[in-house]
Amino acid sequence: MEGKEVLLTQEGYDNLEKELEYLKTEKRTEIAERIKVALGFGDLSENSEYDEAKNAQAQNEVKIANLENKLRYAKIIDESEIDTKTVQVGNTVEIEDLEYNEVEKYTIVGSTEVDLSLNRISNESPIGQALLGAKKNQIVEANTPGGIVKYKILSITK
Repeated sequence: MEGKEVLLTQEGYDNLEKELEYLKTEKRTEIAERIKVALGFGDLSENSEYDEAKNAQAQNEVKIANLENKLRYAKIIDESEIDTKTVQVGNTVEIEDLEYNEVEKYTIVGSTEVDLSLNRISNESPIGQALLGAKKNQIVEANTPGGIVKYKILSITK
């Protein structure tokens, strides 16, 4: 991900900062305490508690590095610049699957903020890519793992 721009809403950026702060403070302290306790058990060659704590420490440091990298390359989406003429990151789009006549509503977000339970899809996903730049009533084709899917854009909102 080195050097790659990470698109985030202000809320997403703030959430990443909170998570980073938690990992650097509370989580590091908790892991350090686990290591300290495990050291008290003696012989490190057969000390599974120590090994687990050291693995947790390594995983935590990787998460910290990843979050710092995302924040370093973050581009916060300026909501005042989002319009509803064409689909862009930050828009909510109501689309109709033309094959199954099903209507779905998605919010286009950067890859870091994807949450399918909230219908937040990435601008880098097949559907997200197909929708970007499209206008209301336009028909777009998404090259999904299940094949080509055609959608009609019913509405574009902020």
